[in-house]
Amino acid sequence: MTTALRPDRPPQDLRERAVAALTAARARTAALTDAVTDEDLTAQHSPLMSPLVWDLAHIGNMEELWLLRKVAGRASMRPEIDPLYDAFEHPRSERPKLPLLGPAEARRYAAEVRGRVVDLLERTPLEGTALLDSAFAFGMIAQHEQQHDETMLITHQLRRGAPVLTAPDPDPPAGPAPAVPEVLVPGGPFMMGTSAEPWSLDNERPAHSRETAAFWIDTVPVTNGAYQAFIADGGYRDERWWAPEGWEQIHRHGIEAPLFWHREAGQWLRRRFGVTEPVPDEEPVLHVSWYEADAYARWAGRRLPTEAEWEKAARFDPATGRSTRYPWGDADPTPVHANLGQRHLRPAAAGSYPAGASPLGVRQLIGDVWEWTASDFLPYPGFRAFPYREYSEVFFGPEHKVLRGGSFAVDPVACRGTFRNWDLPVRRQIFSGFRTARDL
Repeated sequence: MTTALRPDRPPQDLRERAVAALTAARARTAALTDAVTDEDLTAQHSPLMSPLVWDLAHIGNMEELWLLRKVAGRASMRPEIDPLYDAFEHPRSERPKLPLLGPAEARRYAAEVRGRVVDLLERTPLEGTALLDSAFAFGMIAQHEQQHDETMLITHQLRRGAPVLTAPDPDPPAGPAPAVPEVLVPGGPFMMGTSAEPWSLDNERPAHSRETAAFWIDTVPVTNGAYQAFIADGGYRDERWWAPEGWEQIHRHGIEAPLFWHREAGQWLRRRFGVTEPVPDEEPVLHVSWYEADAYARWAGRRLPTEAEWEKAARFDPATGRSTRYPWGDADPTPVHANLGQRHLRPAAAGSYPAGASPLGVRQLIGDVWEWTASDFLPYPGFRAFPYREYSEVFFGPEHKVLRGGSFAVDPVACRGTFRNWDLPVRRQIFSGFRTARDL
């Protein structure tokens, strides 16, 4: 079991944790990029995504920018490439047309940056500035790389061709199935967000009291089997269940099921990392937009939980009144708690990981699928952008909906009870699912 990162950890522990996080991220990056040919690395597999080779060099460029230039004050190694790998300078659809570094050069550049960063980390005092305190900048870069690894895994899912990634399937659920389909979350205040987690990102801060009324929430995420009942009942053909923009979206694009599903010989099949297989009824539904999640919830006579409700269900311990780091407590995740870190290439069956349940008995709140919430992505009271506005602040507003909990594709370093993800409500290529709630 890994040890939880605390503000009072001695510098050597922080150094070791930072090296371990950076090393794990780079090993995953290498696995995702070495699995395909150079032709696949430079191809754009979807206009929604960058070529994999762009992500590879962008990871190195971001690491150089923040750790070698801003922390160490060094000159740019390759100033001419900075504009190519600025995520705000060029939309994804245009990146294949740029004079990007080729696969071999991108690998060399990222490796050279990493070598200098490891040397820097060995010699740099982890105190004195906000970027260095608790090794924050190094943790931020490890999280950034893991987030791009998840993005690259999405690209692998969109890629056509023979399978190139393998992983064992999750074990069947251990122990008895959940006894009840929904859990009552008591009303009252709880502490949302964090002011103490050293590697938390700006949109998770600060901790603040939030009040919720009592509500019911699904014990497990909505499954493929449950979602098929919505399809069979004409859910995609009944305007009553859809937000106007969602109704327009499914009609314009002819959407009749989650992304990667198709019907054949009376059976739903899906494409998963190059393999076509029957849709497993027991798994949480995956690759649905916010509009689809919202429509299902309305059809079921329920609703999506708000972001505050989701976090209260995940972190609030009614016995102590505390908000814990994770549903199971304060210890870092292990394989018995959650399906994280690309150990598997699919969600585990609903009801898995009883050791990861919250004090109230809600399961699989961390890992398996990102869960859409009803909430817009907005700042917390007292929010301060750090260390740059473009991480969170420029995305605040009603255009983006919040997702919580992480997926099987998320590394533990970039997933915790306070972690906030966001995306446009039309997005379906992401590893997104949901659970529903209802008022008391």
